[in-house]
Amino acid sequence: MSEEENKTPDFMALYQRYDDLKPGPKAELKRVMNPSDLIEVPAFYRVLHGQKASLRMQRLLYCLPHIKHIDGSDSLGKALAKADINEKRLFMVIRSQEPNDLIQLRRLLKQANPSLDWQAAAKTLYYWNDQAKRQLLEDFFFYQNTKPQASA
Repeated sequence: MSEEENKTPDFMALYQRYDDLKPGPKAELKRVMNPSDLIEVPAFYRVLHGQKASLRMQRLLYCLPHIKHIDGSDSLGKALAKADINEKRLFMVIRSQEPNDLIQLRRLLKQANPSLDWQAAAKTLYYWNDQAKRQLLEDFFFYQNTKPQASA
């Protein structure tokens, strides 16, 4: 692996470039059906700003349109738990293989409309693997078990 491939991108710069897009290009990114479809969308390359259009970057830009960043906010798992996402739907993400896992995850993000810490979420998506999925699940259940229960 080359040094360039080993270097983590500036996730906040990526978010800022996305945020600076006009509504039309943002809508183009929202409309793609699969992460691989991004390679046919001009806005994808504008946000990448000269970075390689790798699978990792496709994962990031596939999910980014459904995430609002707030510094130091919730993790992805906690945000999904707060949005009362059904755990069965989360397990569909965990058990699926790429790209279906990301397609399922993006549906959950669309439903939850989460405000979370993009820096942390981007890292999870960039290194998306079984360990990242496990961490997502642990964060989800940890929050569910610690949130105050509604009184009857």
